[in-house]
Amino acid sequence: MSKSTLNNSLGFETNAIRTQSPRTQNNEHSVPIYLTSSFVFDDAEQMRAVFAEEIEKHSYSRYSNPNQSELVDKIVQMENAQAGFAFATGMAAVYCSLFPLLAPTDHIISCSNIFGSTLSLFNNTFAKWGVETSYFDINSTNTIESLIKPNTKIIYAESPTNPAVDILDLEILAKIARQNNLILIIDNTFATPYLQNPIDYGANIVIHSTTKLIDGQGRVCGGIVVGDKELIEKIYHFSRTIGTSLSPFNAWVLSKSLETLAVRVDRHCQNALQIAEFLEKHPKIDFVKYPFLPSHPQYEIAKKQMKQGGNIIAIGIKGGIKQGQAFLDALQICSRSANLGDSRTIVTHPASTTHSKVSQQDRLKTGITDNLIRLSVGLENPQDIINDLIQALDAS
Repeated sequence: MSKSTLNNSLGFETNAIRTQSPRTQNNEHSVPIYLTSSFVFDDAEQMRAVFAEEIEKHSYSRYSNPNQSELVDKIVQMENAQAGFAFATGMAAVYCSLFPLLAPTDHIISCSNIFGSTLSLFNNTFAKWGVETSYFDINSTNTIESLIKPNTKIIYAESPTNPAVDILDLEILAKIARQNNLILIIDNTFATPYLQNPIDYGANIVIHSTTKLIDGQGRVCGGIVVGDKELIEKIYHFSRTIGTSLSPFNAWVLSKSLETLAVRVDRHCQNALQIAEFLEKHPKIDFVKYPFLPSHPQYEIAKKQMKQGGNIIAIGIKGGIKQGQAFLDALQICSRSANLGDSRTIVTHPASTTHSKVSQQDRLKTGITDNLIRLSVGLENPQDIINDLIQALDAS
């Protein structure tokens, strides 16, 4: 588990670049990859003290590793958190942020607009253990308090949401959680620590799928959880036992990626806004949702919480599913993939992929229509992407 080493006198970009694990005797400029499963001790007493957690030292890479620690230290700083732990995947981070904080018969309140795998985790896996989940509508946060029960432990939400890019008011969620002694967990994957810091608004735990914009090039999977020290302690001890920690190599890749996060996300956002503004005027588009478009239903909240609008656009193709599939088939530059946050623009049809295991009725409740297309805008020349979208729309 890593703890905050925040240097408040330095900017976001400087901390992202200059926060590093200690150098070896070789005095290397770029931190090496620590491909080792275990670490040695000076003597038996040091070994005892480390395993008793009386002193901090790397002992086994399932527990900690210099590459993991460097990555977590950076994101702990970026999110103004107290501690954190890195995971092999984003869903491992979601699972491990919840399970050690719950007991059988406990109750979760969640936004209904969440990633399909997270929804499955709540409705299938947790339900088997007697953990119940109640859902609130994105536009009805005033109903949350009516869902609270004596056994409620957690409020869970994404903002922006996947895939419909809805925005929740984090201050409202935090106020409800605080007044009712609940833990507020926010999945901040779409915004990244650069665009939004939920802890500043009162969240207790923040989750990232580092597979997405934090990696930024579609190379490795990973996840991270940061937040209050006492909660992270529980998450850490559970996670190191079940073996969900991030590999040293992937941690090294992701830590290097953080050095360019700010400049990459700036360009992602510039491209996305330009493309969203174009699509909003196209006659074959039924709707466009992008947080920094004035037409977005939660535009004012997005402007309050986020520096920029992110790289995800949700659009509706007129004509329904057949036209949507024809649009995807006609693309020549954009990639057809279920990933997002890549340097390459990716187009996804959530109803048939990421949310295919969610019933149509439940999808419609959360705004995932059959004609919804999710665009993860990349770093290409934006006019080239616009031209590809134009020809694909014409072909469909």
